[in-house]
Amino acid sequence: MSIIIGLLANILGLYLAHLWVAGFTVSGDWKGYVVAGLVLGILNLIVRPILKIISFPLIVISLGLFLIVINAIILWLAAQLTNYIVIENLIALLWATLIIAAVNFIAHWFK
Repeated sequence: MSIIIGLLANILGLYLAHLWVAGFTVSGDWKGYVVAGLVLGILNLIVRPILKIISFPLIVISLGLFLIVINAIILWLAAQLTNYIVIENLIALLWATLIIAAVNFIAHWFK
């Protein structure tokens, strides 16, 4: 059940970021959101822990703010792996990352 909630949170986060962030788009219809949400979830499951281990000193020094950079890297990787996510600039990447992270944080309460 928690996997489904995580997938729905990723899809909702991508949708809200698409609506609210200029320069961040998810192309396609619902299929684009599902594929992008799945890729984002798989990257969060596999790549994110590795990046957190490697950058642990930076996370500690920045009091956890470096986790935003890690989340942005994961979102950028998802955009590179799928043709559904288009990120036009760094500001759009940062805002989309914050929106998706906020949705996932709220969805974590329901897991």
